[in-house]
Amino acid sequence: MTDDARARLAHAPADHPPVKAAKIGLLVANLGTPDGTDYWSMRRYLNEFLSDKRVIDLPRWKWQPLLQLIILSKRPFTSGANYKTIWNNEANESPLMTITKQQVHKLRAAVAARYGAEVVVDYCMRYGNPSTRSVVDRMVEQGCEKILFVPLYPQYAGATSATANDAFFSALSHQKRQPAARVAPEYFDRPSYIEALAASVERVYATLERKPDVLVASYHGMPKRYLMEGDPYHCQCQKTSRLLRERLGWDKSGIDTTFQSVFGREEWLKPYTVEHVAELARAGKKNIAVISPAFSADCIETLEEINGEIREAFEHAGGETFTYIPCLNDDDLHITALMDLMQENLAGWID
Repeated sequence: MTDDARARLAHAPADHPPVKAAKIGLLVANLGTPDGTDYWSMRRYLNEFLSDKRVIDLPRWKWQPLLQLIILSKRPFTSGANYKTIWNNEANESPLMTITKQQVHKLRAAVAARYGAEVVVDYCMRYGNPSTRSVVDRMVEQGCEKILFVPLYPQYAGATSATANDAFFSALSHQKRQPAARVAPEYFDRPSYIEALAASVERVYATLERKPDVLVASYHGMPKRYLMEGDPYHCQCQKTSRLLRERLGWDKSGIDTTFQSVFGREEWLKPYTVEHVAELARAGKKNIAVISPAFSADCIETLEEINGEIREAFEHAGGETFTYIPCLNDDDLHITALMDLMQENLAGWID
């Protein structure tokens, strides 16, 4: 118990509720994951995800009938089948959940070594479990009077960072005694993050007999309209690619920036990864590598989409060697980058 908590307890009347030791919370957040690959688990997850106005901003009267009556009657089956190909059967969870737990395990050790027991580290998911509200409730119950919220998205986007923040602020609105709150900003251009990305490329390239003709940096896509409405995501992705290329010491032809996971009929950010890799193969670049700098952990979009659909498009167009470079996951340099971000944003709360 801290000196502050002891002082408060000493002056409290006999019938006063218990006084907890004051702590600081570090809450990291990722997108989310279904609880299982069955139809109803997938439907619950997809319904929550696709009902988010930050993700699909069509009028509710137009979107919800289409979502509930058509999309959610079919898509849970196909999405469930895709998840089955990457599911961690031993732990009965998605790779995103497994990796997030591994990241938090290392972050807890690093935080304990730096700050001791005064700082509590936990994680939540924007969609699915553990929900943001349930973890905020738990942290407050543990005595966290201050919480630093850290969305695990290197580049800011309304459909990722902003909706994670929305869920965090909503969770705070249910607290009688709200903790002081901070939100860590995006970290797309932080030197420690770029260093971690570059080291992952160099590590994989060192194992290859032949250097790839080009490195494709594939980011999750979004409607082009969002960019025109002021979302900074596209610009931040381009800067991440440029800084990575400069750190690696390559010329401008060394890295191509593309966008994946197109959904719906409107135009999304281009070039589309699945089309671009096929064009590379047809242009004679038969040996490529792909990295996903927008994802802090490997997930369905990297393990199934990139290593499945996008790899197949490249090979069907005549490509020969396709190398996928894993996300940073719980790599030590990634943990260092996240710790740098957290320490900077804890300034003034703790030495």
